[in-house]
Amino acid sequence: MLGLALPAGLEPQTPAVIAPEIRKTAEALREKAFAGSQAARWVEELSDHVGPRLSGSPGDAAAVSWAVATLKARGFANVRAEKAVTHVWKRGIETGEITAPFAQHLVLTALGGSVPTPAEGLEAEIVELPSLAALEAPTVNVRGKIVFFDKKMERTGDGSGYGAAVDVRSHGAARAAKLGAVGVLIRSIATDHNRTPHTGGTDYEAGIAKIPAAALSVPDAELLERLVKEKKPVRVRFVLTCHDDPDAETANVVGEIPGRERPEEIVLLGAHLDSWDLATGAIDDGAGCGIVIEAARQIGQLPRRPRRTVRVVLFANEEHGQAGAKAYRQAHDSEIERHVAALEADSGTDAPTGFSWNAGPTAEPLIREIAAILAPVGAGEMIPRGSGGTDVAPLRQAGVPVFSVRQDSSRYFDYHHTANDTFDKIVPASLDRMVAAVSAFAYVAAEMPEPFEKIPAEARKKDEW
Repeated sequence: MLGLALPAGLEPQTPAVIAPEIRKTAEALREKAFAGSQAARWVEELSDHVGPRLSGSPGDAAAVSWAVATLKARGFANVRAEKAVTHVWKRGIETGEITAPFAQHLVLTALGGSVPTPAEGLEAEIVELPSLAALEAPTVNVRGKIVFFDKKMERTGDGSGYGAAVDVRSHGAARAAKLGAVGVLIRSIATDHNRTPHTGGTDYEAGIAKIPAAALSVPDAELLERLVKEKKPVRVRFVLTCHDDPDAETANVVGEIPGRERPEEIVLLGAHLDSWDLATGAIDDGAGCGIVIEAARQIGQLPRRPRRTVRVVLFANEEHGQAGAKAYRQAHDSEIERHVAALEADSGTDAPTGFSWNAGPTAEPLIREIAAILAPVGAGEMIPRGSGGTDVAPLRQAGVPVFSVRQDSSRYFDYHHTANDTFDKIVPASLDRMVAAVSAFAYVAAEMPEPFEKIPAEARKKDEW
């Protein structure tokens, strides 16, 4: 056993909710994974053998094939690829430069879904703004100009800095276009200072002109910031040849460890199979795929499987449209009431820091005991009203209890959505801790005689970052 003391307040309650034999098996799963798991192996295969897997690309199709073959080879039952239809966007050429007051090269990358610039490029004076709200200031005129959103992201351990900054990426182009801007550049939503820009999706609005949008590397954004401070007009020219292709078929990949008594009741472990195209998607979300595959595989190796089915779902198209999440919800509508829990892993490779949950209030005593089981690997802090994750959001909205093993995110956004998201960033020992926590949780959820209480209606709405 790990032999670590439990944090104050996490000692098992009296009377215990979790029966001793269930607790013993959960702790054994935790210890086995902590001693070493194969999660990093699955990430390495996906990252190195498949590589980038933007939705609708050849890499996406290869990832589906890899996932089906991997789950079958590891003893999962009912393995299948469930169809989803995805938007297809291709990046193309992307270049940038400052043309005045001084000539300088810029390193940038198109935001996912961006429209292209004219073939000769887009050139205009920039207007630097710190936020979306600043667009509404009466003294701001962006008509005919390129809006430069210079919103800095704070490095935090819980990822909250991302949530505070990401709105300019998601909505900046649409909001600026409403006011007559011809293009948008953003400071990458990132915590690094490398010359590697961070992509990510941008959302346009119906009836509003679509304007080109790109992310600058942080050093290049700071160059623009310094030049603007000199009180001279700053002009930028950039070229994007990104474009849409017709929608294409992709798939969620599903595999199961069938329950021994109530196989129709589901504990879902999810991660997303797609990635952005700039790198091999090791931390986002190869790590999550490795964690949930390995956690379920270890449960499947138990001499006596749990009462309920543990279902792994590797979702399609999380990065730019969530087509996989929507398709899963539709395809499984008739059994949503039989989903007793859903957990998503999509926070990279670093160690667990807590355990978030969203379920009915009667679930709290059980969740407190689960947190106590997870505490020795670092996931004992209970965080109520968690969102669960993007891919399980449709399940949460239907009342399915959702859970998340929170991870240290302090370095995640150094690599997130960049060309640096490669396998060398993976920390196998931290993945083992994650597998330890996820497998122990999933076993308890699948084995308890009674399921968690459904999420109350008022707690089902989408949580904001």
